[in-house]
Amino acid sequence: MLKRPSASLFSAAASAAASAALPTVASSSLLTAASPAPRRSAGSLSRLAASLFSSTPKTSAVADESASSSSSSSSSDDKLSQSYSVPFPADTFNTHHFPEPPRDTTVTGKELMDMFRTMVQIRRLETASDQLYKSKMIRGFCHLSTGQEAVATGMESAISRDDAIITAYRCHGFTLTRGATPKAILAELMGRVDGTSRGKGGSMHMFAHEFYGGNGIVGAQVPLGAGIALAQKYKGTNTMTFALYGDGAANQGQVFEAYNMAKLWSLPVVFGCENNHYGMGTAAARAAASILYYTRGDYIPGLRVNGMDALAVREACRAARTWTLEGNGPLVMEFVTYRYGGHSMSDPGTTYRTREEIQTMRSTRDPITGLRHRILDLGVADEDALKAVEKEVKAEIDRAVEEAKASPEPPVEDLYKHVYVEGTEVPYLRGCEPFTGERFN
Repeated sequence: MLKRPSASLFSAAASAAASAALPTVASSSLLTAASPAPRRSAGSLSRLAASLFSSTPKTSAVADESASSSSSSSSSDDKLSQSYSVPFPADTFNTHHFPEPPRDTTVTGKELMDMFRTMVQIRRLETASDQLYKSKMIRGFCHLSTGQEAVATGMESAISRDDAIITAYRCHGFTLTRGATPKAILAELMGRVDGTSRGKGGSMHMFAHEFYGGNGIVGAQVPLGAGIALAQKYKGTNTMTFALYGDGAANQGQVFEAYNMAKLWSLPVVFGCENNHYGMGTAAARAAASILYYTRGDYIPGLRVNGMDALAVREACRAARTWTLEGNGPLVMEFVTYRYGGHSMSDPGTTYRTREEIQTMRSTRDPITGLRHRILDLGVADEDALKAVEKEVKAEIDRAVEEAKASPEPPVEDLYKHVYVEGTEVPYLRGCEPFTGERFN
């Protein structure tokens, strides 16, 4: 059954036309819709953003009856193999000409613990990156995803290893979930030979199995994602692509050109907008006439999901993947999320929003804390077990930092290598200055 688009997450700042056309939905979750109001001043936008993220009640989850009857005598292994039914708040999802995903999901204890560990890994990896940058061991651009861990974690748990992901420059978490090691990621950040791109790519250019970056040009990865999906359809691989971009790139013309071609050719691609509410230092409502990003495809169906809930992201991505692989063509998704830090390491992140807003998000909407509460409520693990995971991950990342530091920088003779596939080089590769370069034959 097709549904009309739901009201905007920031309908208070959305265009009058959009507000008039769409119903207002009362809610208390991340996807809360405010009643229409005039465009606000810059000073009030940060307060508006914080107010729209009200705290979510503690999730109630019901275990299978057969499992709950013996929970008191179950071993930890039994709890990991046990299945649990977890309901979602009514407005976890919003749809645009797309069937609504299930209002609950079934998940095993092991899956919950794996997701918890993955998010803790990403958080700890980004913390280490922050420290290395401040100690000047990482140079250049560096964009961290602290606060957005649920998107990469939930997406990876919903797709196959041979499905593809391509994203922008906030890519460290996706590189990890796609299979790169913490050492390889940190080494790449420091420009060392053991990095994912042999130390030549840095923060914005990391790659892994069916992970195509890490792209530094705003929005440029979106048509590339459509191209990957075209190759998948041409080869008949029964795989699909998530082409991700931020709300700051959502107004790019190439994004809409990619929408058009993907729809014309019915490509198996999901265009995913990671909406963290700020394009660099500009609030979304100040830069876009419509912030209903999941409806931006118009003739392409859309799906919006609470991007701070890893389980919700998993269910949404499962539905999206099924949609594309069943031959329905592309889908536009919106992951409503939030970054705690600035746009990049050079941005303190507090000049265009208040510290209170950031703290409110950390204390009420944190994806790791939310999953932690679910695990504890279900009795999958106790607090000591979760702290043990965090301690283990910290030790793992600390080791990776030291191993990455020990990796050497690429030798000077490698400067002109790997521009072309080995054996296919052009006769001469020009350098940055006149009369410098490298001859290959």
